[in-house]
Amino acid sequence: MSTQKFKTNIKCGGCIAAVTPSLDNTPGIYTWQVDTANPDKILTIEGDASSDTVIQAVELAGYTATKIDD
Repeated sequence: MSTQKFKTNIKCGGCIAAVTPSLDNTPGIYTWQVDTANPDKILTIEGDASSDTVIQAVELAGYTATKIDD
């Protein structure tokens, strides 16, 4: 299991509600959270999903995500 971070445009509770079904139903994503107080709206994922899979799940909900390399 690894931790990945993504810059997103998920900025409010309504946005989080919109992406929740997509992220919750993506295999390999065990836990996730969005720091909406951060200017870059950081999505933190823990699990085995690839970064492409996470980005696709976010985009499916109508938002964007860009992986942040450590």
